[in-house]
Amino acid sequence: MPEILVLYYSRHGSILSMAQYVARGIESVASMQARLRTVPEVSPNTEATQQPVPDRGAPYATLDDLNECIGLALGSPARFGNMAAPLKYFLESTTPLWLSGNLVNKPAAVFTSSSSLHGGQESTLLSMMVPLLHHGMILLGLPYTEKALSETKTGGTPYGASHVSGINSDYEISPEEKTLCIALGARLANTARQLNKG
Repeated sequence: MPEILVLYYSRHGSILSMAQYVARGIESVASMQARLRTVPEVSPNTEATQQPVPDRGAPYATLDDLNECIGLALGSPARFGNMAAPLKYFLESTTPLWLSGNLVNKPAAVFTSSSSLHGGQESTLLSMMVPLLHHGMILLGLPYTEKALSETKTGGTPYGASHVSGINSDYEISPEEKTLCIALGARLANTARQLNKG
């Protein structure tokens, strides 16, 4: 069964929850499956500090995950209007895929979470798009035909799904945010299926 990679970094759980809703949207499309993967923390120390297998959540991503999947959903918390360092660190290891062109013409979408309503969500989403454009991927956002995009009082952007987590990361994902995560996953899966016909 064709798989879409849902690759994320989550510190307090909001991005993990969003990734699960994006995966639900992917799997709402017939014959499509989501592959959830995360990335390890980075450290200012020069020695590796993480175990090879995470204590909880999805397994750590490898370049094979990117290579084998027919699409990518990329999720990161907003860090001063940019993607989190662990996700950026992983993306910087993808040069072999760039050299081979293995990600060219695969569809991709992005999602994020921030503590506050104006916490840099859109610039974070844009920062995540840049390396994907270098890989030649086809970027998808959320069109305004998604009713929840006009109704949300929390997260949600045309650049990708988003969530406002609160200063203590304790806000639940709102109904509109859930709807938009699922819609983003479904749009990504439908596009990947169309691109891979035959």
